[in-house]
Amino acid sequence: MSQKDPCQKQACEIQKCLQANNYVESKCEAVLREMRKCCARYPKGRSICCSGFEKEEREKRKATSEGIPPPPQ
Repeated sequence: MSQKDPCQKQACEIQKCLQANNYVESKCEAVLREMRKCCARYPKGRSICCSGFEKEEREKRKATSEGIPPPPQ
């Protein structure tokens, strides 16, 4: 039996926020930040909900190493 995803609650909060705000991400920055914090607490691959955030982090690191400034937050 698989364990409960440790960041599932935050992922659900993101979905609720996005639905309530017509999918305008900028209105959900606080819940997105909480999701990133949750994902940072667990090893890569521990949370399926974090897979998109892990990819986002890899792309940021790659761009930084190539001298491309990160997008504004």
